[in-house]
Amino acid sequence: MIPVERHQQILALVGERGVVSIAELTDRLGVSHMTIRRDVQKLEEQGAVLSVSGGVRSADRLAAEPSHLTKTALFNDEKNAIGRLAAQHIPRNSCIYLDAGTTTLALAREVVDRDDLLVVTNDFMVANLLMEASSCRVIHTGGTVCRENRSCVGEAAARSLRHLAIDIAFISSSSWGPRGLFTPDEDKVTVKQTVSEVSSKRVLLSDSSKYNKIATFLALPLAQFDTIITDKQLSGAARESLNKGEWELVIAG
Repeated sequence: MIPVERHQQILALVGERGVVSIAELTDRLGVSHMTIRRDVQKLEEQGAVLSVSGGVRSADRLAAEPSHLTKTALFNDEKNAIGRLAAQHIPRNSCIYLDAGTTTLALAREVVDRDDLLVVTNDFMVANLLMEASSCRVIHTGGTVCRENRSCVGEAAARSLRHLAIDIAFISSSSWGPRGLFTPDEDKVTVKQTVSEVSSKRVLLSDSSKYNKIATFLALPLAQFDTIITDKQLSGAARESLNKGEWELVIAG
């Protein structure tokens, strides 16, 4: 049996059962533990499954983006640590992009005392904070309003970004892994892809709870990022996997 056929059978079993042991897979497929573990590692790199102790389970799928209100109650210590660390990566007189999200909002709080930045954002909460409490110059993308996430999405938002030259884009995600950033909202894809194209440097800001989750649409491959900033709760196995990439992995906290 060739690897592709084994992968298909592994995915079928995991999809049917949720969790399958390595021992059962070796018996079913008639191959060694080492072969199954290599197969599982390959599938995990693709974001299709997750390794667990003694077995493999289906990847967590995000059916809908959590609302801004929901996200404000989750992992605040981790987000604040990521924001503080990310702020240290911003040179003076930079033009930066802050993507919609509560982690980028944490970063915005860290730059309110700076008067040398031009901040571009599609997030109303970020724009309001900087407008009220900072001396930063602020550009809001405009676009189709996403009420639950307090942001703008879609082609109109992307169009406003295409005439800009951004030094650093801080991009958020509610689901990401070795394959890249995912979203259940297709309108967010074009915004993330466009800001990636117009930015000299791309930094992923996302806490570890969102790692190895997938959604319907792949917004950006992880290879497009220069730096990933996440928190210390990221597992050792995930760190080992991510450290193999060409990006810089930075752990906050």
